[in-house]
Amino acid sequence: MKWWFGIDLWKRVIAGLVLGAAVGLGLRYGLGPEAASDNVTAWAKPIGDAFINLIKMLVVPLIFTTLLSGVLAMGDPKKLGSLGGRALLMYMGTTIVAVSFGLLMGTLIQPGAGFDLSIASASDIAEAKARLDANPQPGSVGEQLINTLLSIIPTNPVAALTNGDVLQIIFFAIMLGIGILMTGEAGKPLANVINSAAEAVMKLTLIVMETAPFGVFALMAWVLGERGLDILVFLGKLTLTHYLACILHILITYGLIVRGGLRLPLIPFFRGAVDAQAVAFSTSSSNATLPMTISCARENLGIGKPVASSVLPLGATINMDGTALYQGVIALFAAQAMGTPMTAGMYLTIILMATLVSIGTAGIPSVSLFLAATTLSVIGATPEQIVVVIAVLFPFDRILDMMRTVTNVTGDLTVATAVAKWEGELDEEIFRARDPV
Repeated sequence: MKWWFGIDLWKRVIAGLVLGAAVGLGLRYGLGPEAASDNVTAWAKPIGDAFINLIKMLVVPLIFTTLLSGVLAMGDPKKLGSLGGRALLMYMGTTIVAVSFGLLMGTLIQPGAGFDLSIASASDIAEAKARLDANPQPGSVGEQLINTLLSIIPTNPVAALTNGDVLQIIFFAIMLGIGILMTGEAGKPLANVINSAAEAVMKLTLIVMETAPFGVFALMAWVLGERGLDILVFLGKLTLTHYLACILHILITYGLIVRGGLRLPLIPFFRGAVDAQAVAFSTSSSNATLPMTISCARENLGIGKPVASSVLPLGATINMDGTALYQGVIALFAAQAMGTPMTAGMYLTIILMATLVSIGTAGIPSVSLFLAATTLSVIGATPEQIVVVIAVLFPFDRILDMMRTVTNVTGDLTVATAVAKWEGELDEEIFRARDPV
């Protein structure tokens, strides 16, 4: 097995992704859709679920211990304000640009032009309606903003940890870290325990990440064995629009930040991020990818512990560029399919709503689709039309979700790299180091 561990993890993960896709497609088009679905559900899905559960096992302890340890490593609460402020401004800025990319590509490609929404099946409509009823949409922009801010403060920190409420965990960890720093010498024993716990969780993360090639293989085999490439025929223009907008946002927006703003080479950045991108693509979950994202930041990109431990958990919760971009694409898709003319005011409102809706979005598969109800209301869609649009997209959303999660995770690493550079927490020797060929 020595040869296996001698291969870079990102190469093993990519190999698992490609091989899993080949197996899934081979089963679907070799055995037929029904037999392939039964086959991959029987063996691939349990392996994929086990991998996701292993990662989910890490998320809460990783966020809590690493964020606390990161705050303690700063040594001064004032530094936290500078670091957090820069991260928040960058997250908001890149999200607005992401929505604009989605609207631009949606306007150019016209994915919804001539699309017949009546093809949605009755069962899909019923499921979409049930999901929407279970996830009530926020009211006005002001109400949504107030509710989001209030929901950050936990009334019971233990319950927040138990329920995995990431925003509340982040808030409590930061406040507890500040409290420990302010106690001085009396807080050092507790700080030592927390730092030891953070290191132990990171070691556990590295162990779990070694299972990534197998988990990614199983997830890709299951997704493509279950769905195949039908989406490319059924919703080809929408898929093209979404993927192209995400790729352009990654290359142009993040590329300009890394190369133009930070004066850092692009190839080492993307090479260092590829492990996290591959896991994001296969799991469709920013939260599930967080352990790998933190590992990539520290091990591949040379991002210091204070930044990686604070900026990345925050980004996995509030920085949803791919989600916001998707909201813009869906809004134009629906408007074009319904024949609704777009005005400049509607474009601006979509940018605002998509940005707000994406903040605090749960980092789990397909949740972005159901949040689109808020964005679709901007174009004047009735509740019945919203249900139909979501019902049309829901069976195929996983393929779209994979790419928007890659965008989310890449954005997190971009902002973390920028903040680390500005705060003097970036080891450029690690960042620029070439992988052995």
